[in-house]
Amino acid sequence: MFAIFESILPIFLLIVAGNALRRLPLIDDATWPGLEQLCYWFLYPALLFITIANADFSGLELNAMLAALMVAVAAMIAVVLALWPLLKRTGAVAHSQYSSVFQTAIRWNGFMALAIAQKLFPPEGGAVVALVMATIIIPINIASVFVVARFADNAASWPKVFGDVGRNPLILAAGAAVLLRFMPFGLYEPLNETLDLVGRAALGMGLLTIGAGLKPGDLFSGNLALWIAVFLKLAIFPLLLMTIVLAFGVTGPALNYLALCAAVPTAMNGYLLARQLGGDAPLYATVTTMQTVLAFFTIPIVLMIAAQLASG
Repeated sequence: MFAIFESILPIFLLIVAGNALRRLPLIDDATWPGLEQLCYWFLYPALLFITIANADFSGLELNAMLAALMVAVAAMIAVVLALWPLLKRTGAVAHSQYSSVFQTAIRWNGFMALAIAQKLFPPEGGAVVALVMATIIIPINIASVFVVARFADNAASWPKVFGDVGRNPLILAAGAAVLLRFMPFGLYEPLNETLDLVGRAALGMGLLTIGAGLKPGDLFSGNLALWIAVFLKLAIFPLLLMTIVLAFGVTGPALNYLALCAAVPTAMNGYLLARQLGGDAPLYATVTTMQTVLAFFTIPIVLMIAAQLASG
């Protein structure tokens, strides 16, 4: 467990550094939104594209692994949707809060998973994380858009909603990389090297901006919706995914890679969706902060359980 802890520690130190830099009078506050946009529109898509384009998937049971992954994601979406009547009836989650609970329960920070995978696993681990991102970005974004629009305080323009999904840079980058792999030619080598350099910058910069966006002061609000979202993402989702993956006969390193994807906290980009469509953006930010703090301890536990299951 200590080895896992040490492998994850640099990731969280960068997140802490980002939060500290945001608070120190060294960098203008107006800089951070620009950095977030740079990561979202250029650095992250470039990293995702080059990782998928250059990934070596040989030796992996891709059919069973991807089937198990899609079933697990669909099952988690169904579970969170099925909980809404109970949450509403008990008053645990308000109507305006539910979309943020839903998003933070099913979204995952793929770039944090990629950073941890590159530190902890062999190269194929990072390739699997990238493939997972390419596979589930579209269904998760579509589900999130529908739920946020349905539960938002204001009416959403559906053409604009679908247009935003279609223009999502991560969806476009993942689709372009998958398409390239089916082409009879590879990526022009100087361009490959250029995007590789961009990708190296993306992980460090991305983790700093994640930390800058966190709000530790909101962790003590005592909001029940906060803890429901944390429990669903950090406990239920990893257990559900590992159960389904084993049922599909996927074991060995692939189980560890998929478990990591389920164990990381939610993604920050859902905050932008909540803010744009009228969801509970402050709750989303608070949940993200709490999940990120607790994931420092829960990720090693999940990976230990996965390692035991993978070894039989």
